[in-house]
Amino acid sequence: MEVFFSDTVREPTDYAAGPMEAAMTSHKLSNVMLKVDDHMSAYPQAYYRAEGSATFDAGALAFSGTVDFLAYFNACSVKKWRTYAEIESVRLRLVLSGDRCMLRFRGIASGDDEPTSLGEDLILKGDEACCVRAEGDRFIFDVSLPESDKDIVAFELESSGATKLHEAYYHADVDDADINPVRLALATTTFKKEQYIVPNIGLVKREVLGSDDPIAEAFHMFVVDNGRTLDAEELSDDGVTVLPNPNVGGAGGFARGMMEALASEEGFTHVLLMDDDVIVSPESLKRTFNLLALAKGRYRSAFINGAMLAVEEPNLQFEDVSFVRDTGAYARIKEDLHIDRAQDIADNEAISVEVPKAYGAWWYSCIPLSVVREKGLPLPLFVRCDDVEYGMRAEPVYMTMNGICVWHEGFEGRFRPSVDCYQYVRNFLIMIAMDDCASEKLFVTRLGRNIRLHLRTMSYDTVELFLDGFEDYLKGPDYLAHVSGEKLMKTNGAKNEKLVPVGELDQDTIASLKIVPGNLDGGVRKDSLLKLWRTLPYDRHYLPDAFLRDRPEAVFYSGLSTLGAYTMGAKTLVALDLGGKNGCVRHMDKDRWRGLKRRWSDLKKDYRARGDKVRASYKAAKPYLVSWEFWNEYLGTDLNPRG
Repeated sequence: MEVFFSDTVREPTDYAAGPMEAAMTSHKLSNVMLKVDDHMSAYPQAYYRAEGSATFDAGALAFSGTVDFLAYFNACSVKKWRTYAEIESVRLRLVLSGDRCMLRFRGIASGDDEPTSLGEDLILKGDEACCVRAEGDRFIFDVSLPESDKDIVAFELESSGATKLHEAYYHADVDDADINPVRLALATTTFKKEQYIVPNIGLVKREVLGSDDPIAEAFHMFVVDNGRTLDAEELSDDGVTVLPNPNVGGAGGFARGMMEALASEEGFTHVLLMDDDVIVSPESLKRTFNLLALAKGRYRSAFINGAMLAVEEPNLQFEDVSFVRDTGAYARIKEDLHIDRAQDIADNEAISVEVPKAYGAWWYSCIPLSVVREKGLPLPLFVRCDDVEYGMRAEPVYMTMNGICVWHEGFEGRFRPSVDCYQYVRNFLIMIAMDDCASEKLFVTRLGRNIRLHLRTMSYDTVELFLDGFEDYLKGPDYLAHVSGEKLMKTNGAKNEKLVPVGELDQDTIASLKIVPGNLDGGVRKDSLLKLWRTLPYDRHYLPDAFLRDRPEAVFYSGLSTLGAYTMGAKTLVALDLGGKNGCVRHMDKDRWRGLKRRWSDLKKDYRARGDKVRASYKAAKPYLVSWEFWNEYLGTDLNPRG
């Protein structure tokens, strides 16, 4: 086989500027990830597709045959780079050794059935104009991507021998004056999640701070330790600071991170908020930095939100940016997308996230610190809605891009009424009062419907937490400013319905179920008649005892159960999780049902009498609740913004 040997190699173009010329710099856009992450080993197509052999070893991808890099992590999002940074021309840098190979480019746009070949095939050898130099047995090539209207463009290498790809990245020539002076602070809040946060600290030190990428000299990681269980002295160094903090929830932890970034002498320009219980790729951080450095126009002040991929199904993108409906419901902009499908990753880049009332969840959200200076710190909501409220308040433009993401545990089946009911109702009403982001009337109507549907399933504990949230909202902003979120979460957590393994439940009850645990969908009719029936004011509690039956029936525990007609008249329900492995038994309690209905009626009466006044009080208190004065007192700190 022919190798990459040549007597003539070309050095890189000298971009030294003349007296009247702008100085140009080759700026990296994104690295090509040659190693498939361990947790993605079943989905290599998110990195590349190989026909033949392809093995990562000793820092290089050794291959024979064809390797196609048109993938989520390794294609170049050319259309987004054009939109966000006005970059029209992108180049590909390749470092290769071994037998020479063929290079071709491919691209795909949303709506295309298949990728399309772009430009002419090119044999990579040492005497080609695209070979800029040789270093030992390695040859460095630099090739311009063909012009196209595709959303994403990538490359394919084909070798009939044995070739190694040591490095690859996309880059562009930019005017030095157009590079934004970015300094990025990563703020992550943790509470006794050492199994996640300690490896992530090590990853940042090794792969980000220890890299040759532009980010390495302009990055710092703040770890806000709400649990106070980390060894701050051992883990902290010049690039990482661990900060013991009171347990003030995610909202308080991220507020502390923002404050530390603004108070630092490092002159940070952006803060990246990231959950502690995530798997993150260092390349996501690098691409975030590069995008911040090159963004132009209105995108210079934009937020960047990373997508959430599901740990349980790591090729599934669950969400990147969402928005708030007028009814007070959340909605994703994009449906589920699979990052190992070419059409899906093209759609991911084509679907605009620039919609009204948009927000980005704080599992990975990069915010300009100029916005924090102007709009203030988060509200002291402890957990739930803090990120949504900040989006409503700041009304930012959002940027997203393939490869900027984290893996997080999925939310399906994770139902905790203390959070999903109490915190949601209280905090969303506060957000409506302060930011006018939804209809309060429609939200309260939805709350009433949720209460009615949960009473149907005898989920009394859940209804109590709904009502607690509504009642505490009506207590006003002074209550919010002084309540201990940690103690409140413990109190409310004790009210959560307790699920136990099915094997610990009464086995006669389990044996009498028509629906086998783990197959709850089998008895549910999802038709228009059932939907109509769910809207009617049916409730088994209204039935005379003679119409009730002892035989138990199964329902979903998580959220609003889709009740099948088979559950009508049952005075015992077995509530099961989605896997049917854990559950609890609910027994009808008409006295408690009547008490909860009376309490809801009394709260609505109080709301009608004082609702306008309460809402106005929250709006008036907003400037103080997002101020440094409030947060310094709340956290016990003495921080001040630099400059």
